[in-house]
Amino acid sequence: MRIDKFLNSVNITKRRSVAQDMIANGVVSINGKVVKPSKDVAIGDVITIAYLSGEKKYCVLSLPAVKSTPKSEQDKYVKEMQ
Repeated sequence: MRIDKFLNSVNITKRRSVAQDMIANGVVSINGKVVKPSKDVAIGDVITIAYLSGEKKYCVLSLPAVKSTPKSEQDKYVKEMQ
């Protein structure tokens, strides 16, 4: 699954266009490397998002089979790391 679709479907970003803008501005990285929107996400990858107030890291636990998942099920797909 593409990183822009993944961020949207697991409710890290509200819209896919927001995820694409973040990726285009170089604030999203996978396993320490800045990525393009077409980069595929794999189970076990660490996604880092650099916000103005700091950065958040997420470990990919599984990939969703549907386009959007409820926010309450976010823990099935990603785990926020310290």
